[in-house]
Amino acid sequence: MGAALMREYREKFDVVGFTHARIDLADFDELEETVSRVDFDLLINCAALTNVDLCEEQPDQAFRVNAGAPELLAQVCTNKRARLIHFSTDYVFDGEKREPYGEEDPANPISVYGESKREGEKLVLQTQDRHLVVRVSWVFGPDRPSFIDAVIKRAGENDYVDAIADKFSTPTYTRDIAQMLPQFFDVDVRGGLLHFANAGECSWQEYAQFALDSCHSLGIPLKAKTVSALKLADMKNWIARRPVYSVLSTEKFFSLTGTTPRNWRDAVADYVRKFLAR
Repeated sequence: MGAALMREYREKFDVVGFTHARIDLADFDELEETVSRVDFDLLINCAALTNVDLCEEQPDQAFRVNAGAPELLAQVCTNKRARLIHFSTDYVFDGEKREPYGEEDPANPISVYGESKREGEKLVLQTQDRHLVVRVSWVFGPDRPSFIDAVIKRAGENDYVDAIADKFSTPTYTRDIAQMLPQFFDVDVRGGLLHFANAGECSWQEYAQFALDSCHSLGIPLKAKTVSALKLADMKNWIARRPVYSVLSTEKFFSLTGTTPRNWRDAVADYVRKFLAR
C-alpha cells in the first residue's frame, strides 16, 4: 500500500517514503530517531506484521510492531503537532455478525494478529483525537503479490485451482485507497475510525473465479478455467483463526464524502487489465 501511496502522491505533495530497509518498526529507538528528524504535517503508517499465522507464533513481535510502533508514531506526531493516519484491518472483528461491520460495532478479534492490530488502534486514538485509523480488507495492488496474484500464477501453471468458498469479505484496491485518502488529510472523523473497501462482498472462491474470468476475457493464457471450492475447515495447516465474515460497511465513508467506492469486480478487472495483461 505504501508504494501505491507514494506513486499517487509524489507529484502532488512534498512526500518522503520509508521502506523496510530504512526503518525497522520493531526497533523503537531507530524508529523514533528517523521519523523525528523529518519535518512533516501528516504521517501515514501502512506498515504492519500481517502474516496471521506468524503472529500466533510470535505474539510479542506482533504486539511490538502492530501496537507499540503505531503508539510511538502517534506520540511523535503529537509532539510535532502533526496528524497520523494509521491503517488497520477487518480482522479486528470475530465474523459472527454476518452483515457488514460498521465503525460503531464492537471489535472482538479472534487471533493474535487481530488483537495486536486492535491494540494499535486504541493506542493511536487515545494519543490524540485528531489521529485517524482506516480499516481496510483483502488489500491487493501492483506493488506486492497478494491473493489474486497467487491464484492467477497457480492457474497459469496448473489445470486445477481451488479457494475457500465459506469465508467472506471484500477486496480493496490500493489505487482506490490512494485516491480517496487525501479527502481526510485535514478532516477530523467522528470517533477516529473509518472503514474503506470496494463495494460488494465475496468469498475467496468468487474472488478467484472472477480474476480468472477477467484474465480469460483479455486473452491472458491460463491452464485453469474454474476455481473449485474449499472449506475453511479444510485448512488444517493454519495456526490462527480467521473471521468467517468480515465485510466492512462504508456507510460512514458515504456520509462524509457523498460517494460510494466502486464495486470490487470493477477494481479487480481494472487491475488485471492495467497490470497483468501487459
